Amino acid sequence: MGNRMDVAITKMSSKGQVVIPAEMREDLHEGDKLIIIKNGVQFILKKASEMEKQFTEDLEFARRTEEALARYETGEFKEMTKEEFEKELEEW
Repeated sequence: MGNRMDVAITKMSSKGQVVIPAEMREDLHEGDKLIIIKNGVQFILKKASEMEKQFTEDLEFARRTEEALARYETGEFKEMTKEEFEKELEEW
């Protein structure tokens, strides 16, 4: 496929599933992970790969940071030692 731009029309099922047309999924396999980015009314679908692992980890870090900030702001936080903190990080 390379840099060629292909266009196809598909529709979403009642369960939120979208079919990627066969001619557009030649390099996709069952179980492959995909990244979906919503930018206003535009959806970008991208195949996840090891190179994008850092991006996925960054998104997860941002999500967890937001959750932690929200918990902190509502008084749901606890103090812990450096060792306890490092142990919790390892469990993530």
